[in-house]
Amino acid sequence: MRIAMISEHASPLATLGGVDAGGQNTHVAELSAALAAEGHELRVYTRRDRADLPTVLPLGESVEVVHVPAGPAGPLPKDELLPHMGAFADWLAADWRDTWRPDVAHAHFWMSGLATVTAARDLGLPVLQTYHALGVVKRRHQGAADTSPAQRIGYERALGRAVDRIVVQCRDETAELIRMGVPRARMVLVPSGVNTERFHPGGPAVPRRTGYRRILTVARLVERKGIEDLVRALPRIPRAELVVVGGPPGGGIGADPYARELDALASRCRVADRVRLVGAVPADEMPTWYRSADVLAATPWYEPFGLTALEAMACGVPVVASAVGGLADTVVDGVTGELVAPRDPAGLARALRRLLADETRRVSYGAAALDRAVQSYAWPRVARRLASVYASIAGVPSAVA
Repeated sequence: MRIAMISEHASPLATLGGVDAGGQNTHVAELSAALAAEGHELRVYTRRDRADLPTVLPLGESVEVVHVPAGPAGPLPKDELLPHMGAFADWLAADWRDTWRPDVAHAHFWMSGLATVTAARDLGLPVLQTYHALGVVKRRHQGAADTSPAQRIGYERALGRAVDRIVVQCRDETAELIRMGVPRARMVLVPSGVNTERFHPGGPAVPRRTGYRRILTVARLVERKGIEDLVRALPRIPRAELVVVGGPPGGGIGADPYARELDALASRCRVADRVRLVGAVPADEMPTWYRSADVLAATPWYEPFGLTALEAMACGVPVVASAVGGLADTVVDGVTGELVAPRDPAGLARALRRLLADETRRVSYGAAALDRAVQSYAWPRVARRLASVYASIAGVPSAVA
């Protein structure tokens, strides 16, 4: 099949760790590669955010990244992209009509969905939608700090009724969409995946501080990721260090405003000597950070899926996670890790302290986490499930000849 992936703000080529660069970028890149390995041909459409980018850039075998001219050829926050989606849709329609007609179009994020539905309308192309995050959830948790366009929730509801299929990533998302009035019959649950060839227990690990257990968290440096809760929990967890991977790459971490807030909080909590902000690291180095950890802490206020937990599990690392969104599906409480209430530093401290003190439990959780990641979330398995969904709505054979 020819498959179009539309990811208007989240390029698979982006450096991870920035405010608008995270799990969606990785999801689109890995899904595209896994589908190409199954014999499909893909184009990933993303907005041109640099003037020197070529229109088409290969991304591995049978995958091309297409930079769509929509708005200024420079960085823009994703919440400012809505006015440019009309131009994005027009460019897509012309490309699909005159150059590269796909069998199916899969939109990632709501603004991609708007552009995709518009572009596909006159061409009769089937459309799938993955939201990656829902405006109703974001507004519930962020309130006045939510910078999403005012039309977002209405557009998300309309998209749910306009597309041929909605690919939901967890049970919680299904429930949210049903409450929004989106028909359950349009939904199919296919979670994100993990690259088990890259993330696995064997291999080098980043050195650790002698005599200390390591709690690792991997997240963008934004308040909703719950890093402050981990810092506040740390005084109750003796002989443990907290390592935070995420934020600006290289030496830029010291200039990041939220990083400075975290440093100040660590000082007030008298754990500054046990908190280390690493900043963003290259993707190929991430397995070495996961392998260095005794436990991965994923403590967001809300989380559509939670890819970092899955990457840690694939490296054989137990996870303590907030019982929200996709994390409540991925982490099996008492089997692959432990689930805790979000925004509860005291409860988080109890779970981490208990797990770090019990080596037998950590080893057991780690082994079960690895097995679950490989058996249920490896990208080839996820890609085949999605290819079957694509084929069912495109009217083409699901198996590649």
